[in-house]
Amino acid sequence: MQGSRFAFGPFVLDPGAGTLLRNDEPVAVGHRGVKLLTALVARPGEILGKAELMDAAWPGRIVEEGNLTVQIAQLRKLLGPATDGGEWISTVPRVGYRFIGAINQLGGLKRKALPLPDKPSISVLPFLNISNDPEQESFADGLTEDLITDLSRIPGLFVIARNSAFAYKGKAMDVREIAEELGVRYLLQGSARRVEARVRINAQLVDAASGDHRWAERFDRSLDDVFAVQDEVTAKIVEALLGRLRAPPPRNRPKNIEAYDLCVRARRLMDDTPLAAREAHLMLTRAISLDPDYAEAYRWLAMNHWMGEVHSAGPTQPTRSLALELARKAVAIDPNDAGCRWVLAYLLAYERSFAEADAGFAKAIELDPNEADTFAALSD
Repeated sequence: MQGSRFAFGPFVLDPGAGTLLRNDEPVAVGHRGVKLLTALVARPGEILGKAELMDAAWPGRIVEEGNLTVQIAQLRKLLGPATDGGEWISTVPRVGYRFIGAINQLGGLKRKALPLPDKPSISVLPFLNISNDPEQESFADGLTEDLITDLSRIPGLFVIARNSAFAYKGKAMDVREIAEELGVRYLLQGSARRVEARVRINAQLVDAASGDHRWAERFDRSLDDVFAVQDEVTAKIVEALLGRLRAPPPRNRPKNIEAYDLCVRARRLMDDTPLAAREAHLMLTRAISLDPDYAEAYRWLAMNHWMGEVHSAGPTQPTRSLALELARKAVAIDPNDAGCRWVLAYLLAYERSFAEADAGFAKAIELDPNEADTFAALSD
């Protein structure tokens, strides 16, 4: 099953690559949609219970049944009618769903190794949560995301974006294979253990070409020092890869660890479902109340207002104005954060303030040329 692709009608689903093609053209399906569709097509004709499907799409999380209903409805809309005019996914009342189309299981495709860039290249793989508390998974993910952001702001480094790196979360693969698929020379991997007011972080910088460790260290610190640890890890990697220490402009760090936790959890819920958007809204509002100068919380709340209304058929003028106000606040607090810059630029473009939006995108790219979200927003 591992590495398999599934063909049905005009579609080919590749779970490993996270893609769905219709007549060889990509279909814009989200990662939860891919997980749900994979679970269904892997067992065609079988009834899959709602709990089993929710566990496939939201592993380790407790979600309401309405989230599953929304995702199934979106899949049906994307797939359209089956070849016989019916539906690809049928509902079994009060039980679950089943896939009723004919499936042709194909072999996996061998991905070609990507050429290396002309500068040191690195991917930060998702750090492992080695605590006994599954709730700390978001802390380990947040640590990974922050290290990606920190490294991507260093001139002279090529850094793989968060979504590409997190495609390898939970996968047991050889470092050489991962590096070849991503087109990088180096991988940063590690683990995090958080217990009460202490945090232990292990990090290793691996040269995938040789398999050698260029640098490794363990940090055992107070939880309040977690951002100092992130700075140390970044500095050590820059020194190892570039042979020098060159600090980027300072970042606006949260002053309250609970606010940080809330923001990390909220950004995982962005653009998911209407219910998740409301949950994220509460978390971000609470984060700002705990730390009124936390720029990242403001920028995600701006996008939350925008995306929350998109789920409801488009932002209204009051919501657009509030989102813009929050985005401007984020930039005012931390003008050196590329994320704050591109969010404001994105919202300005929808207000048809194109000159200001173009300047904002240009500044975001100047601050962080590796920030994939900037280019995605610019192309929207």
